Amino acid sequence: MEKKKNIWTTYDNATIDEVMAFSEGYKNYITKGKTERLCVDISIEMAEAKGFKNLETLICDETPLNPGDKVYMSCMGKALFLAIIGTSPIGDGMNILGAHIDSPRMDLKQNPLYEKNELAFLDTHYYGGIKKYQWVTLPLALHGVFIKKDGTKVNVSIGEDANDPVFCITDLLVHLAGEQLTKKAATVIEGENLDVLFGSTPLNDADEKEKNLVKANILKLLKEKYDVEEDDFLSAELEVVPAGAARDCGFDRSMVIGYGQDDRVCAYPSLIALLETENPQRTSVCLLVDKEEVGSVGATGMESRFFENTVAELMNLCNDYSELKLRRALKNSFMLSSDVSAAFDPTYAAAFEANNAAFFGNGIVFNKYTGARGKSGSNDANAEYMASLRNLFDNANVAFQTAELGKVDKGGGGTIAYILANYGMNVIDSGIAVLNMHAPWEISSKADIFEAYKGYKAFLENMK
Repeated sequence: MEKKKNIWTTYDNATIDEVMAFSEGYKNYITKGKTERLCVDISIEMAEAKGFKNLETLICDETPLNPGDKVYMSCMGKALFLAIIGTSPIGDGMNILGAHIDSPRMDLKQNPLYEKNELAFLDTHYYGGIKKYQWVTLPLALHGVFIKKDGTKVNVSIGEDANDPVFCITDLLVHLAGEQLTKKAATVIEGENLDVLFGSTPLNDADEKEKNLVKANILKLLKEKYDVEEDDFLSAELEVVPAGAARDCGFDRSMVIGYGQDDRVCAYPSLIALLETENPQRTSVCLLVDKEEVGSVGATGMESRFFENTVAELMNLCNDYSELKLRRALKNSFMLSSDVSAAFDPTYAAAFEANNAAFFGNGIVFNKYTGARGKSGSNDANAEYMASLRNLFDNANVAFQTAELGKVDKGGGGTIAYILANYGMNVIDSGIAVLNMHAPWEISSKADIFEAYKGYKAFLENMK
C-alpha cells in the first residue's frame, strides 16, 4: 500500500492560513474548557449564538419542531446533546458525531482539606488512567463548583489568570530519592500521595490552644472569597488540572500542546461541524458526553438513557414519536465515535506496528476496532460502513488514515463506540492522533484537527 502523503505538503498558503485560524479557536476552547462543566457552558454559548434553542424550554411549551430547527439539551451541566432537524423523518436515521469532554485529572475528596506540619493540603482521588508521576511538581489550577445546602451554586476557578496563585503536588528531592528511584514507575508516586499543597500561613490572632492554624486560615480565606464553609466540600465537585493556556508547539507552530485534548480535540471540530451545518437531509447530531475515562457510567455517561430519551423528545415534538419509530431511528443512524488515537512516537517505536499506526500530518484516523489484545471490548465496525466512509471522505477531499492502538499485546483502550452500536447502528471510531495521551500536556497536529473538522462536516452533510 502506498504511504500516505503528509498533508502539509498538499496545502497552499490560503489553506495553511485557514488551518492556523481554526487552531486558534480550538486552543481558546480547551484553554477555557478545563472541565466537562466548562465545556458544556462554552458549547451552549457558541450554539445559542448560532440560533440553537434549549430543548427543555420547547418541551415545556410544547413547541413543534420543523426541518432546520436547531436545539440543544444539557444533562446535569456535564453532557450535551445538540441537533439540527433534517428534512427526512428522524425514523430514517440520524448522522451522529459523538465525543467525550471529560479528561484525566485529580478530583478532590469530599473531606479534602487537612493540615500536616503547618502545611495545608487538599486530598485527591485521581480520575481516569494516568501515569501518576507525571502530575507532580507542575503548576496546577482548581476548577469546579460548591453547591451549598440552600442550592446556591458557587463557581470556582483559581490558577488560570496571570494574577492567580497556582498549586502543586510535591516530590522528593533527588538528593534523598535513592530508595524512591528503585521503585517501578507505577508506584514511584502512590495515589494517596497525590495531595495538593494549598497553603502555609497560620491564622493570625488565633487562640493559643487552637490547632491547625494553617487550615483555619485557608477556611477563613474561602469564606471571604466564596462564602463557603468546610462542610460545603461535601456537596462540591472540584477538579485539579494543569494550570495554563494551550499553546503552539514546534518552531514551525504546526502543533498544539495543551491539557485535555483527549477528547476535546475531537469534541471541538465535531461541535463546529454541527454549528456550520444548514438544512441537512438527515437530522444531524453532536453528542458531547461525560465519564468516558471511567467507563461511561453514571447519569452523564454514554451508558445512561440521556441520548435515547432526548431523541424520543425530539421525535415527539416533530409529531412523529412511537416506541417502534424510536427503535428504527436508532438502528438506521450512522455514527462517528469521535475519539483520539495514539500517534506514532519514534522515541517509543517498539510499542507500535508502523503499518497500522497513526502519524502526525496524515489526517483523521479511523480505528475500525479498538479493545485490547484479542479485540476484547471492541466495536469492530462493518467493512461495508468503512467502504462508505472511504468513498465519502475521498469525494470530499478529506485526508484520512487507519490505525490500531499500538501492537497487539501491548495494551489497548476503548471508546463510546460499542455503546451506540448496541442499538444496531453503524459506528466507527474516527478521531485525531495524539502524542502524550493522558499526560497533563498532550500534543496534536493542527493539520489533523483541520482534516477532522472537514471530515465531520462532510459526514453530517452527505452521509446517507
